[in-house]
Amino acid sequence: MQQLKETEIRPKNLMDGQRIAMLTDVGRLLGRRKEFVDVVCPACNSNQRQKAFEKYGMEYYQCKKCDTIYITPRPTEEVLNWFYKYSVNYAYWNKHIFPASEEKRRERIFVPRVDAILKYCEKYSVKTDSLLEVGAAFGTFCSEMKSRNIFKKVIGVEPTPDLAQTCREKGIEIIEKTIEQIEFLDEEKFDVVVNFEVIEHLFSPKDFIVQCKKVLKKGGLFVVTCPNGKGFDITVLGQESIAIDHEHLNYFNPKSLSDLISSCGFEVLETETPGRLDAELVRNKILSGEFDITSQPFLKQVLIENWDTLQIPFQKFIAENGLSSNMWIIAKSV
Repeated sequence: MQQLKETEIRPKNLMDGQRIAMLTDVGRLLGRRKEFVDVVCPACNSNQRQKAFEKYGMEYYQCKKCDTIYITPRPTEEVLNWFYKYSVNYAYWNKHIFPASEEKRRERIFVPRVDAILKYCEKYSVKTDSLLEVGAAFGTFCSEMKSRNIFKKVIGVEPTPDLAQTCREKGIEIIEKTIEQIEFLDEEKFDVVVNFEVIEHLFSPKDFIVQCKKVLKKGGLFVVTCPNGKGFDITVLGQESIAIDHEHLNYFNPKSLSDLISSCGFEVLETETPGRLDAELVRNKILSGEFDITSQPFLKQVLIENWDTLQIPFQKFIAENGLSSNMWIIAKSV
């Protein structure tokens, strides 16, 4: 396992500015709180839930049936579209963090992602004529995939104007809408649809999955990555986890998301938790004084006292046993 460091993708010298931008966005979102609506569990539709925690003025509940954690009441789809279109935080990432960290992100995150997608295509005999990335962001995945010259067509969907423009400047064909606003003809459908860290942001994950199925050819590959609500850093840190923020409305777990995807007309082929940052994220919270492990001697041994020797094997254990807070679902349209 090639170890990934948090500072490689979130440069320390830029994170104070990012926090200011993020808090500005929180204020924008809470300014429209009167328009928030109550929802049932986005995974199983159960209305049986218990309060998990609060953060940034948002209330997080855990479903008693499937353990999915979700925000309710939450911004409507209309509010979310407005929020992301004018996001101060996304503009900051586009201007500062993504450019500063793109080389490392490409090497450590996007090259392995492209390798993984190509591996799944080969493994499940999926054609490589066309690929759609939903949530293209800074365009690194699309540009890396295009550089391989394997797919004849690579298109990105990115509704945030600044990010969409950045993608165009990289020579990527971009649709500046949400996937729910797009219609493709049958002959325009795709062999592969991927989305990385998108579904946790959505008002209605089920509608999103259904729409992705509509643009996929029969037998096409559907790949989803998102936080795992039962993952190590989220389970240990709770509301202090960096993954718990105002943008993430849904925290599925491998079973709850697999069940939801299956209910939308897919066959789930594989579930993985290949994350590489869980242990370091918890360790950094301990070192900064934001998380107290006085009563947790095991974490102290692993994450502090024996870090040099246990860092890699412990993270490998987390990833290989479905315990990482980064989750992948690989499915096929049936």
